[in-house]
Amino acid sequence: MSAVVADMWARSTTQERRSLWRRLQAWTTERGLGMNADSACLFMAATGVRPQGQLACTKALSASFGAMGFENHPLRVLAKALRGGGAAIPENQATPIERRKLVSWARQQQSSVRLAVLVAWKTASRWAEAANLSSVQFLLVTQKEVIVDWFQTPKGRTQDPFKASRFAVIQGPLTAEIAVLYAKCAPFAPLSALTTSALDALWGQSTQMQGYTAHSIKRGAVKHLLPLLTSGKLSPHLIDRLTKHEEEGGPGTLSRTTLRYAGGDVDLARALETGKVTKHL
Repeated sequence: MSAVVADMWARSTTQERRSLWRRLQAWTTERGLGMNADSACLFMAATGVRPQGQLACTKALSASFGAMGFENHPLRVLAKALRGGGAAIPENQATPIERRKLVSWARQQQSSVRLAVLVAWKTASRWAEAANLSSVQFLLVTQKEVIVDWFQTPKGRTQDPFKASRFAVIQGPLTAEIAVLYAKCAPFAPLSALTTSALDALWGQSTQMQGYTAHSIKRGAVKHLLPLLTSGKLSPHLIDRLTKHEEEGGPGTLSRTTLRYAGGDVDLARALETGKVTKHL
């Protein structure tokens, strides 16, 4: 797998996909098969893992083949078949974590980890997304407002740059703390070197964080926001936008053309209203 292709993904994603790619190479070499999507489908059938695991690996291999310009149609068909069989329904999801518990743990850590945890919570993001942010992704940092541009992260560069979910405006609780921690972070370096698996392992050894995983942060943030929907304080599309789940053309979404003309600046980020959501986190 080329270094150029690997740079498209977050570090943890790259490590997982490289490992899977090497396993496929060893399997096909042992059986005298070509390194192609058809062989990859046979490999998946031979792994013996549960359907949920097969779907995750099939999607990862499909992404790897596609990124390198190789045919991946058989893998996409296999993924569709697995979804049709119910493989997309998760068997075990991360336990949502409460803000109080997460912040309490974060304040016991070094400043870089603490900053990444608070940003992940305030933007309802996956751990790797927040940990891979660097100083250049922060368009504005004040005691009352912090604005993040996700596009410059490894995962963000593979996404459409003209989507409203590109920006997150952080306001409300914890914003001032994030600003103070940001002043201490190293320029251009990722906020934290901890991968998702490393954070999982760290929490697994902690009595305080027993039962939680890195994905508990995003699940906890989303659960924290749900009561605000029923009370009418937030619109569903704003939560979709903050969590980067927003589909093109959804309610309240600016068109790609409008976003392209507007450019990626602070005024546009504020106009997309994710600040209305983050002030509640």
